[in-house]
Amino acid sequence: MAREAIGPDVRLAVDANQVWDVPDAISWINQFHDFDLAWVEEPTSPDDIVGHATIARAINPIPVATGEHSHNRIMFKQYLQLNAFEIMQVDATRVAGPQELVIEFLLAHKFGKRVCPHAGGVGLCEAVAHFSMWDYVALSGTMEGRVIEYVDNQHEHFVHPTVIKNGNYMPQTAPGNGAEMTQETAEKYLYRG
Repeated sequence: MAREAIGPDVRLAVDANQVWDVPDAISWINQFHDFDLAWVEEPTSPDDIVGHATIARAINPIPVATGEHSHNRIMFKQYLQLNAFEIMQVDATRVAGPQELVIEFLLAHKFGKRVCPHAGGVGLCEAVAHFSMWDYVALSGTMEGRVIEYVDNQHEHFVHPTVIKNGNYMPQTAPGNGAEMTQETAEKYLYRG
């Protein structure tokens, strides 16, 4: 029904949001082969790296995308060594800062995987756009098959909110990572103990 509504030229993905165990994921996803899916996101628990690898092999050629609940380069390295996904969806607010995020992009590049950062929460669009731009300019050299989610809310809390034109993120024009909160928001939500 969704594929019919959007037509063949629009990418369609399924976000299972960790709802299936491994056998159920394989059973459900294998029913989707005729729908030309861009990927299936989080088909099982993010802690089950071996389970993701099992699913990825069983549903091929439908790609697995995961990583928004992964916390560090060790988890990503294990996913990559087991060929457990095609698309890394690293979450900039869940890992240990910009240096860790750069390492995860480098790992994905080494293993020939795409990075489509998770950006579905408060400030995530602002926090990841420049990393994807760095990936394009300095690492992978391509935007093919790479996307960043866009959530159309909460941008008013940032000094330099994300700008989208013609479906594309525009480069930041100010120094920094783009995730600088406004003074008003910082004061309003400051923990005062």
